[in-house]
Amino acid sequence: MTVNPIQVQKFLSGVDYPMSKKDVVDTARQQGADDAVVSTLEELPAEEFNSPNDISEAIGKLNKG
Repeated sequence: MTVNPIQVQKFLSGVDYPMSKKDVVDTARQQGADDAVVSTLEELPAEEFNSPNDISEAIGKLNKG
């Protein structure tokens, strides 16, 4: 399932970067992210993100295959 990066960011608003992938996944879960969003975040190849843009770019790469 394709997840929109904007959809993901609403579950990560107000967080401080840099942030590990584990923290990104945990935060999204705590903010009520559904299974599709959590699954997408778990698939991201990077282990750390320096900004919301880093996450959006990684999701974009996943969505392109």
